[in-house]
Amino acid sequence: HNFDFKISKKFFEFFEYEDFNDVNVDVELELTKKANLLDLDFHVHGTVNVNCDITNEPFNQPVIGDYSLVVKFGEEFNNDDENILILPHGDFEINVAQYIYEYIILAVPAKLVHPGIADGTLKSDILTKLEELSPKDENHKTPPGEIDPRWESLKKLLTDK
Repeated sequence: HNFDFKISKKFFEFFEYEDFNDVNVDVELELTKKANLLDLDFHVHGTVNVNCDITNEPFNQPVIGDYSLVVKFGEEFNNDDENILILPHGDFEINVAQYIYEYIILAVPAKLVHPGIADGTLKSDILTKLEELSPKDENHKTPPGEIDPRWESLKKLLTDK
């Protein structure tokens, strides 16, 4: 059985998750029934609009991922294992919303960097200010084989005890 879900920002509002400015993600769920278990294969693809961690400029971050969940039947509910869900015998419904939520969050990188920073196309006041404030390495170049005099001053602190 195949199921298609269109995920928007409203879905994340239900979970009170506000880190995304906008969400446009498609989730395809393939459910395979077997004799004593169910295989759920999630295919996540789309974009989430987030703010860059460096410049705070909004951009669309692609999210792509494939995730699997095995549903088995047992005596009592158990979701301790992230890849295996155990439902009590007789249950016939699975709410996959929590899994979709988690899989989309997992597909977003930990550090969000605007693609315009890497290729130099992003023009931002924050980037200009960061470049102005970054230390100029030319002033502190030490010739090869010599120890930087700043380290020598710090070493004196150890020997002056």
